[in-house]
Amino acid sequence: MRKNMVNLLDDVQLGSIKLFCLVAKLGSFTAAAHELGITPAAVSLAVSRIEQRLGVRLFIRTTRQIRLTDIGQQYFEHCQRAIMYITAAEQLIVNEQVIPSGTLRLSVPTVYAHYRLLAKLPLFQQIYPAIKVELHISDHNIEFTDSPFDLAIRGNNLPDSGLIAHKLEDAQLIIVATPEYLHRYGCPSHYDQLINHNCIQYQLPSTNKRVPWQFLDQNRYIELETNGCYCCQADFSATHTLVKYGGGLMQVYRFCVEKELQSGELVEVLAEFAGVTRPFMLIYPHAKYIPLRMQVFIDFLLSQRITFK
Repeated sequence: MRKNMVNLLDDVQLGSIKLFCLVAKLGSFTAAAHELGITPAAVSLAVSRIEQRLGVRLFIRTTRQIRLTDIGQQYFEHCQRAIMYITAAEQLIVNEQVIPSGTLRLSVPTVYAHYRLLAKLPLFQQIYPAIKVELHISDHNIEFTDSPFDLAIRGNNLPDSGLIAHKLEDAQLIIVATPEYLHRYGCPSHYDQLINHNCIQYQLPSTNKRVPWQFLDQNRYIELETNGCYCCQADFSATHTLVKYGGGLMQVYRFCVEKELQSGELVEVLAEFAGVTRPFMLIYPHAKYIPLRMQVFIDFLLSQRITFK
């Protein structure tokens, strides 16, 4: 018997344990049987199965009453706690499928966090106050298999990776600089002239490579390596700050500099060669069941796409 003790409990054994606890609480096989609508013999058999499996006596039976043995009392106390924990766990899961709650873990690039996502989260929290959002704001791509994240936002088309992906928007890339910089060094009229300018570089942490600039020239896609005395790593938004303080030219997402363009603090250059876009995608792994907190966040973010454009 004892060699089977390491086996996982099956449904029959769990049912027997619940019957045992009910008998112990009521102090009667007959009373337990009456409450469950089964025969006293069925209750007695369930308890006997446990005793045989454990190799101990759980009850001392007389013609008038039953009472727990010392080992039976210890077993009862442990089983009661276990049943309480199982019941609480099941109730928690049921509640989460009715009222969205719990912690949602999201990985998002720095630029998208600061210029798109963070402004939307207070509204999401007002709608779903029981959901906590943990943010990993970094340009270092996470892998779902190696991390506890539920969702991620990525800027670029994804290879066929088995992930579910929803496009949030196509973000346009443009070249900008301050009026002061352009007055001092001149305004390029063609991307070939960028060789004479200080072009702020950005290096991707995932590849350790500098990001080339991209242009459309009469429907031809042009990718150009640029040079400059500044190279920012890990935080794309740092290039935005450098541009605003006259550090040079930079290719940025239009949504990052809309306010500065409207105020005249920054000026768009080489506009005739603009038009290249990069998609931002909301991604997550395939799963048979999606927690409600995750589903409502997906629905919320997709509903906000119109305001991203």
